[in-house]
Amino acid sequence: MEATLVEQRSDVRTELNWPVSVWLPGANRFFNGQSSNISKTGVYLNVPMTTPVREGNIVEINFPRTDALAHQKGGYARIKVGKVVRVERRNMLKETNIGVAVQFGNLEE
Repeated sequence: MEATLVEQRSDVRTELNWPVSVWLPGANRFFNGQSSNISKTGVYLNVPMTTPVREGNIVEINFPRTDALAHQKGGYARIKVGKVVRVERRNMLKETNIGVAVQFGNLEE
């Protein structure tokens, strides 16, 4: 029997491979990672396997800007707060990262 996945996204995702820093309040530290795709309502990240992130965590994501963009926008980073809605721990023998889906807004626990 084959499982069928139902698409629940309401916004178009744009592929974006950009370095990010993820603040985990429970760990009281930042973890460096990379975005994979992003939309108006969320982002999918890849972070090191050692990142102690769990579904339901509230995280702060720092998207650094280039010097030119920082000058244009008036700041060196774009900060977004969101809730972890999915953590994908892949085949640990081949992967060194885990996938993390974060929904912006909706911070109710």
